[in-house]
Amino acid sequence: RTTICNGRADLCNRSYGNVTFIGAHDSFTFSSDPLALARTQTEDLTSQLESGVRLLQAQSHMSNGVLHFCHTSCLLFDGGTVANYLTTVKQFLDKNPNEVLTLLFTNPEGVSVSTIWDPIFNSTGMSELAYVPPSIPAKQSEWPTLSEMIQSGKRVVVFMDFNTNTSAVPYILPEFEMVWETPFDVVNSSFPCSIDRISGPLADEDHMNLLNHFLDIQFPFNITIPYEVAANTTNSVSSILNESRGCLPLNGGRNPNFILIDWVSIGNATGAANLLNSGIINGDASFRAQTFWSLAWMVMIWSWWTVLTQTSS
Repeated sequence: RTTICNGRADLCNRSYGNVTFIGAHDSFTFSSDPLALARTQTEDLTSQLESGVRLLQAQSHMSNGVLHFCHTSCLLFDGGTVANYLTTVKQFLDKNPNEVLTLLFTNPEGVSVSTIWDPIFNSTGMSELAYVPPSIPAKQSEWPTLSEMIQSGKRVVVFMDFNTNTSAVPYILPEFEMVWETPFDVVNSSFPCSIDRISGPLADEDHMNLLNHFLDIQFPFNITIPYEVAANTTNSVSSILNESRGCLPLNGGRNPNFILIDWVSIGNATGAANLLNSGIINGDASFRAQTFWSLAWMVMIWSWWTVLTQTSS
């Protein structure tokens, strides 16, 4: 029986659809070069995972007949082949058997999942770990617990934004049929919440949701680049909780499922996720009860100590 799931005992019996995961936006664009304007991370892939990131997002492009992860164009930022990327991820998962991970890949060129993507997943061993819901699309309430996923050996969820084919490759899931996203390339640091991308047939509240909580800075001619200087504020607990609170009416009163950020090594996004997974924001009844009794015990102990010290004096 699995007793620790994604680093916490209390998450084991929690449905995958009711957990908040921190994600690395453009996870492959790590660089220590401040002149690499397309970078959004400074930590390499393994370091991101070791820091608590449990969703990896990446954008794919073909380069000389081979599938790579690149930012807009492989001439702008080439993060290497998808095969090498997945090999690194598989190595982490092999060393950490109690972790559930989500992969979110964009496929802007519509590369075939059956002839290109599936062979890469098979060759790296990642397809063996991929979870397939009993029915697609799966409602937010229909996902198994983290413990069930870990025990089954199917603890990787793979979403793709475009040109999936679940009849041919059932484990590469259509993202927007099950997950809605907030707007991206945001330049407003208050992150007003709205549903930006979604697809049917599920109702909005039956989708999981993803907050694109990364900030850009805008220059003339509508040029935007990642706003690294503001990352400490953007990735703060208060900023993340504020956006989470703003999205509650659109998400059935639930906390967000995924929070996608730049510069995962800056700020305290994992701290925010820990609070959200403990019931902060959504008013979880069990969390309120625990908080009440904890405060009650503190008051009782303080009162007892006050009486004792006064009597002694």
